[in-house]
Amino acid sequence: MPDTGFSIEDGIALLAEAFAPWVLQQKLTPTAFSRTQATFILPANDAHALRGGPGAGIICGQAIAAAADTATVIALAGANGRFRNCTTVNLAINYLRPLPMGDTIIKVDIDSNGRKLATCRLNIQSKDALKPAAVATATFMYLDK
Repeated sequence: MPDTGFSIEDGIALLAEAFAPWVLQQKLTPTAFSRTQATFILPANDAHALRGGPGAGIICGQAIAAAADTATVIALAGANGRFRNCTTVNLAINYLRPLPMGDTIIKVDIDSNGRKLATCRLNIQSKDALKPAAVATATFMYLDK
């Protein structure tokens, strides 16, 4: 894939500059960018785990959703070679199986990246899993003129 000039370091800097402190506490880290795809790691973090009940110890859906949304914004910046101010129009997540505590891989495939809208598909899975724990679709609207 052609290089967009947007590096892993640029992605990390954008996270630090543009996102709320609670989002940064997730420690989501980009690992690869291209014009059509990006990959991230969401490191194991006890703050992501359900606390009680039968699901205690698995990563909660809210943490998965927040990481998916954040990863998509950074993936689009990587594809564009720069940050374009944008907002989430739609984020639909299908939870397929429990996501055990541990490092999580988030892969963002950019299906369409137009002048005003971008659409993406996400695959979210445990680092060592063969199958995804969740899949998502995301639509973002660019706010620049």
